[in-house]
Amino acid sequence: MGVLTIVDMRTPRFVHLLVALVMALGAFSVATPAHATAGSTSERAGFTRLEFGDTGWRVRELQSRLHQLGLHSEVVTSRFDAETRDGVRTFQARRQRPTSGVVDRATWDKLLAKTVEPTREALHNIYTPGPAILKAGDQGLPVRRVQARLAQLKWYGGDVTGVYDEKTLAAVTGFQTKRKIPVTGEVDRRTLERLAQMTRKPTKAELFNLEPAGPALDPRCMTGRAMCVDKTSRSLRWVVDGVVKTRFDVRFGSDELPTREGAFSVFRKSRDHVSSLYNTSMPFAMFFSGGQAVHYSPDFAATGYNGASHGCVNVRDYNGVRWLFDRVRLGDKVIVYRS
Repeated sequence: MGVLTIVDMRTPRFVHLLVALVMALGAFSVATPAHATAGSTSERAGFTRLEFGDTGWRVRELQSRLHQLGLHSEVVTSRFDAETRDGVRTFQARRQRPTSGVVDRATWDKLLAKTVEPTREALHNIYTPGPAILKAGDQGLPVRRVQARLAQLKWYGGDVTGVYDEKTLAAVTGFQTKRKIPVTGEVDRRTLERLAQMTRKPTKAELFNLEPAGPALDPRCMTGRAMCVDKTSRSLRWVVDGVVKTRFDVRFGSDELPTREGAFSVFRKSRDHVSSLYNTSMPFAMFFSGGQAVHYSPDFAATGYNGASHGCVNVRDYNGVRWLFDRVRLGDKVIVYRS
């Protein structure tokens, strides 16, 4: 039979027993929360995906990294908008991943692997003018090239002169203002690169004000009504009975999503079309092969050849393609070829 021991609570022995009991109970009570804390820490360390409508600093980094790949404008914001979503979708499509437009962990890791850490200037839209490559008073072929490229974008009108005059300065100033480049009226490296990205190489006819003959039409375009799409000259010519009625600069799909070549016909027209696959606007769409169509592209108008379509034939002349849309009929030919 046990012996009941009575401990005087005023003695040191009682104090030691009480401390031991508290420590034992403390070790027991924190065991279960410790496991839960580890789990919540793991969740906090996990990746949080980015998607349309999100805001914040991570969106700016995403946009800056997309810009490095030519998939976003140089100007970054804190809003995951339609431009950002389109850039993500194109990045995913080029890597043969589902084009959700959502930045999951796999997409983010791929993006990190293909880009470098954005600079402070890039993240804060801080641009400083570079040294002038061309400026007022300069003359020669480089000035002709700049004038011809500005003419392609409707900033410069009239004859190409090769003289950097007031008219050229005004055109450069307007281009810089529109593209959020430091406005100096002088052509620095950033201005020249942006201009080159948005335009094609000027032809001899454009440089020297010659009557353009243009590349030969494909024989299939010489009869009937045809949109004659030349990948080599990056042009679309609307041809009726062998006569060229008008011409447009156009852009095509990437190597991963190429524009199909061959003889097709217009089987559907949609004036205010929105892509169900990419959820992007495709005004004045004239479909000729599956989901590929000739249509106006606001991205082409904004960024030029610094990008690609998802296989469609992009036109950047809004009024021009609207005019064309009203004249093209179902069944008209679409010839996509290389001259």
